[in-house]
Amino acid sequence: MSLIQDIRNYQPGNEQEQRDKDQMLRYMENNANYLERSDEVAHFSASIWTLNKEHTKTLMVYHNIYDSWSWIGGHADGDEDLCRVAMRELTEETGVANASLLSREILSLETLIVNGHVKRGVYVPSHLHFNLTYLAEADEREGLIVNKDENQGVKWFSFEEALCVPKEPWMVEYIYKKLIEKSKKILGVDEDAMKVGLVSIST
Repeated sequence: MSLIQDIRNYQPGNEQEQRDKDQMLRYMENNANYLERSDEVAHFSASIWTLNKEHTKTLMVYHNIYDSWSWIGGHADGDEDLCRVAMRELTEETGVANASLLSREILSLETLIVNGHVKRGVYVPSHLHFNLTYLAEADEREGLIVNKDENQGVKWFSFEEALCVPKEPWMVEYIYKKLIEKSKKILGVDEDAMKVGLVSIST
């Protein structure tokens, strides 16, 4: 199935997702290079929301550009299979090579604002990321590697901690809370227990 069909079939979970879905589809219908960074107005990216085997923690990186703990992800760079992109980014940014994708279905979608910044000595203008997020799990005991080109740290956090450590209030309110809630519904975990990372479940 094509990327545009995946997005058309996605059922938004709230108004943010509905509005962002509509925006993505309009852009795709009127612009040809939405998978490439050469489109300096907007292009696609993919993120992975990674849980430990007990589904009590999530893996985050301290992102250089955003100067904050954040989820894991990166640019499509021409690859329409954003699920594959997300899993590749997980390995490149954290060293985790044995993660399992829990579903190829889109977990969430969001339009993200990327402020202008300098990367490898070149100024990158402010632009939009049309981002799709997928759900995976990994063994917390697997060794982690810091990719210094992209981040300053890699760490597992309880769900409660994951809402406290980021420096980006909008991401916490609109993205990370949403991802925790969606994970809870998919995995069938009690909401209060999942927030503090006390429940172990099996799928």
